[in-house]
Amino acid sequence: MTPDSETLRVYDAMADQYATVTADAASDPLLAGFIGALPRGAQVLDLGCGPGIIAAHMARAGLSVTATDASREMVALTGGFSGVTARLATFDEIAGEDIYDGIWANFSLLHAARADMPRHLNALHVALKPGGILHIALKSGTGASRDSLGRLYTYYTAVELETLLIAAGFTPFSSATGRDTGLSGEMADWIAISAHG
Repeated sequence: MTPDSETLRVYDAMADQYATVTADAASDPLLAGFIGALPRGAQVLDLGCGPGIIAAHMARAGLSVTATDASREMVALTGGFSGVTARLATFDEIAGEDIYDGIWANFSLLHAARADMPRHLNALHVALKPGGILHIALKSGTGASRDSLGRLYTYYTAVELETLLIAAGFTPFSSATGRDTGLSGEMADWIAISAHG
């Protein structure tokens, strides 16, 4: 399915601003836990990598990082980081079997339509090596709507997300919740779940 054009337009137009807003993203304790659970040299997919700040941090930590995004401007920023293979790709273009030791899907799949989420999670499960680690974070709630910038969001409850992960073959083992502001400046609740493949 084609990504939402308005969401992509916002990210292409505001890539530099997004990089500024997320400049401290590498200090996320959930990211530290994800990196710490993987061996040096592990193959990692940063799905919906944005400006590449997290991908670059993972590469500096000794991981082999493939970073994908559907925004050309985000991929251009990410491609400037050493040790990161950046490529333009939609969620539907993630394919392959037993490729990654870890997948970092941090506030990316929330832009996918709810009907497409099972398909995307199934593809990620296939791409993840057995026993590998998936990190997924989404804005929590119900329904779908656009923010003040025009980006389309699909919201999930913790129970709904965990159910989808289990149906795709994952085994959730930890979760976290929080409330933060993003590019739009609006406060939003979120849920993050770590799962084994």
